Amino acid sequence: MTDAAAQDSSADDPEPVPPTPPGPNECCQSGCIPCVYDMYNDEMEAYREALRAWRARHAESS
Repeated sequence: MTDAAAQDSSADDPEPVPPTPPGPNECCQSGCIPCVYDMYNDEMEAYREALRAWRARHAESS
């Protein structure tokens, strides 16, 4: 694969972006279910899975 083809491929399939962690004042400390940290952890799990899949798809171009 040429460099130009690799760049075109990455433009069509960009690397996943990690979720933004909750800010220091976003958790109310009252035991909400789900807590913003629970939702963040779920988003991080999905991000890690998407990143693993993305890396597997792009292993050839590395």
